[in-house]
Amino acid sequence: MSGATTSPPAGESLPGPNYWRVWRTFARNALVREMTFRGNFLITVATRALWFCSQLVMFKIVFSNVSHITPGWNEYQYFAFMATGMLINAVIEALFMPNCANFSELIRTGNLDFALLKPIDTQFLISFEKMDLAMLNQVLLAVGLLVYSLTHLPEPITLTVGGILLYLLFIGLGVTIFYSLMIALASTTIWFGRNQGLYDFWFYITVFARYPRSIYDTATPAGDVIRFTFTCIVPILVVVTVPARLLLQTLGDDWRLAVIGAAAAIVGLVVSRLIFNWSLRSYRSASS
Repeated sequence: MSGATTSPPAGESLPGPNYWRVWRTFARNALVREMTFRGNFLITVATRALWFCSQLVMFKIVFSNVSHITPGWNEYQYFAFMATGMLINAVIEALFMPNCANFSELIRTGNLDFALLKPIDTQFLISFEKMDLAMLNQVLLAVGLLVYSLTHLPEPITLTVGGILLYLLFIGLGVTIFYSLMIALASTTIWFGRNQGLYDFWFYITVFARYPRSIYDTATPAGDVIRFTFTCIVPILVVVTVPARLLLQTLGDDWRLAVIGAAAAIVGLVVSRLIFNWSLRSYRSASS
């Protein structure tokens, strides 16, 4: 009969969702939303561009007075570091931040029930459903700053395909570390109802990644505590430092930082997955 649906044969199940196709649908929907409100999109792009310019001007002023902000980081090396950090943050803010920020709203309104009923992995749906495409403007600005920095280094470096791929790999690992921390903190919303304080905590600790790890190499106990805590316990300091030093070919024999970064990304992803699933088991439906 026309329009009738048929069930799969006994013993067979419906094919699982095509995650790449679903992600492309999310991206297309995000583009439609941005183009619906073009004024807001243009204002966001302009605001991010002004913020980028202000950061660049500020550090130009700093380097007009000093040659290094810390040993091993002159002006153009630091700009390469800054561009790397901007790339990682642009991906986080474009893909994951809108969704994690919206997680508490899904719980408050009961719309998380609908997400749980959909035949797709809930964490995938929660993580990728919304996108802030205006942040892609920051990717272009960061790439431009990176090219500018590498072409003005006092001691030119020779880039290889392997080196660039390794750099991109650690960019991905840095994104994974930040995402794992963010989704783990967002998952606590199920227990607390509103976790703005914990969500703000993500910003408070990731601010340490804005500067090279060596800037905390001081003779003071506070510097030692910060360096150890945010390298070995919550490895924020390796997120940007490792890919930047790999690209600048200054990592040298300090390969342990790269190992810590890779291990932290894997462990962080597994632990955040466990926390997310654990939180869902504690969730009480809006209808219950």
